[in-house]
Amino acid sequence: MLQQVFDFGAIVLADLVLSGDNALIIGMAAASLSPELRRRAILFGIIVAAGLRIVFALVATKLLGVPGLLFLGALLLFWVCWRLYGEIRDNIDREAAEALETADHDDEGYTGPPRKTLVQALISITIADLSMSIDNVLAVAAIADGDTSMLVFGLGLAILLMAFAATLIMKLLTRYPAISWLGLVVLLYVAGDMFYRGIADPETGILMMVGRIPS
Repeated sequence: MLQQVFDFGAIVLADLVLSGDNALIIGMAAASLSPELRRRAILFGIIVAAGLRIVFALVATKLLGVPGLLFLGALLLFWVCWRLYGEIRDNIDREAAEALETADHDDEGYTGPPRKTLVQALISITIADLSMSIDNVLAVAAIADGDTSMLVFGLGLAILLMAFAATLIMKLLTRYPAISWLGLVVLLYVAGDMFYRGIADPETGILMMVGRIPS
C-alpha cells in the first residue's frame, strides 16, 4: 500500500516537473502568431502531445520488457534528469509561464500581420512534442512498472495538466522551486532503480543476456 502511494506521488511529481519545456515551446510558438491563430495553435499542441503520449505509452510498456532495453531506458532517463536539472537551474518554468500568459492575451506578444503561418507554428510544436512526450512517458512507464491503471492515471493526469492548468502549474513551480528539486530527486531514484534492474533483472537484465552468450 505504501509503495502504491509513493508511486502515485512520484507520477504526479514527474508530470508536474516535466511539463515545463512542453509548455514553453507551445507558448512561445503561439505567442509568435497573430492573436486570432494562437488558440488554435495551443489546442493543436495539446492534442498532439496527448496523442503522442498515448502512442509512446503503448510502445514503451512492450519495449521495456525486451531484454537490454530496460538498461537503455535507464540511461535515457538519467539524461532526462540531467536536462531537467539544467531547466530548473535556468528557471525555465518562469519563462514558460510568461510565454503562455502572453499567448493568452490578444494585446501581448506579436500583434501585427501574420509573419509565420499556422502550419509552420504547428510543425515546430509537433517536433518539440515528440521529444518531450518520450521523456514524460518513459518516466511514467518506469514508475508504473507494468501497472496499467497507474500508467493510465499518469498519462491522463499529464494530459489534463497540459489542457487545463499549464499556466497555473508553471506559476506554482516558479513560486515553489522546491517542488521541481523534489521531482528531480524522485526521477533520479526511479532512474537508479531502473538502471539496477536493467543490469540484474533475471529476465530483462543485461547480465542475463551476457550469461546466454556461448563462451
